[in-house]
Amino acid sequence: MKLYIKQKIFSWNDKFSIYDENGEERYYVEGEFFSWGKKLHVYDHAQREAAFIRQEIFTLLPKFIVSIEGQDIAEIVKEFTFFKPKYRIDGLGWEIDGDFWDHDYEITKDGSTIVSISKEWFTWGDCYELDIENPEDEIVALAVVLAIDCVLAAQRNN
Repeated sequence: MKLYIKQKIFSWNDKFSIYDENGEERYYVEGEFFSWGKKLHVYDHAQREAAFIRQEIFTLLPKFIVSIEGQDIAEIVKEFTFFKPKYRIDGLGWEIDGDFWDHDYEITKDGSTIVSISKEWFTWGDCYELDIENPEDEIVALAVVLAIDCVLAAQRNN
């Protein structure tokens, strides 16, 4: 199953849609404009909150928490490195590896691919393709990828 994240370039706060392979809107993401730390709400097509992503503030390195149905299920943390950026996903037993700056990486568990992420080039704004192996992992994988994108954005802004 594939999902496409399309973000607008000129946006005061985060508002963008996530589309399925048929080009139909599957999720809508909206950030909180005035908040301590970055916060993203992911809504499904029935406008119910499917996931919530929030930044932990007052940490040395960027850290984001993914919540689904009010439960914290994952923590995405940038690890301290000198050369190649490295991230850790706590809580799911997932590992992440690849080229984060080019948005070309994959998340695995015990050697099996959960989701592959790649950037679509020559598009207006940023567009990412998520190839999710198991439909049951869809919302968790999407929320984790959005949290990783938040970590990357926080690092770019520092």
